[in-house]
Amino acid sequence: MSAIGDEYHEFTKLRRGEPPKHRWRYWAPPELYKVYRDAPIVKLPEPERRGGMPLWEAIARRRSRREYTGGEITGEELSQLLWATQGITGEIEGYYLRAAPSAGALYPIETYLVVNAVDGLERGVYHYAVLKHALELLRRGDFSERIASAALEQEFLARAGVVFVWSAVAERTKWKYGERGWRYIYKDAAHICANLYLAATALDLGCCAVGACFDDEVNEIIGVDGREETVVYLAGVGRIH
Repeated sequence: MSAIGDEYHEFTKLRRGEPPKHRWRYWAPPELYKVYRDAPIVKLPEPERRGGMPLWEAIARRRSRREYTGGEITGEELSQLLWATQGITGEIEGYYLRAAPSAGALYPIETYLVVNAVDGLERGVYHYAVLKHALELLRRGDFSERIASAALEQEFLARAGVVFVWSAVAERTKWKYGERGWRYIYKDAAHICANLYLAATALDLGCCAVGACFDDEVNEIIGVDGREETVVYLAGVGRIH
């Protein structure tokens, strides 16, 4: 008997000569941007778009780093990290493109932050408002130990200046690609995380991605239902010296 993951990959294969299993719905696409209208807004510094560490050097130096000092990262650094992962970098006929690629330019990934130690920001859970390049404050408080515990007791996350939590609004991708869309969603998250690694390296910060977590516990921390929107990936970023 095959495992459910094997069955999923077999079911969602594209085969030459066979019609796709899902018909693209040209009407009523899901909303592309999530907005918490009643949340307090925290504006971010304007990100730098030129200069910095050369790309090839950043690639050569990139490593997963978990040994954080617990020191604060700056608001400018956080702004740069967010812009490098999901910031708007271009526009085509009123349609905004972002720093990391997405299948069909559908952008199903939402960014939440568990802020532990960021200069000028109170501790809490935030959502990245892409269109405003700003943060929406969702929950105040110290969630450092809770996020570490929810990530299978990976304590380095409690010492990170900020923990990136990426969720997927799956219907943004599935309305076009059907069940195969989950393949693209995970790839989208990986593209975003790769950008975070390089941006953190260029800023001389440590970064480490985390795939293992108790999904429902992380979903509860960021306040999503785990069905229409659910966590898919995490990463800690912290000062390393």
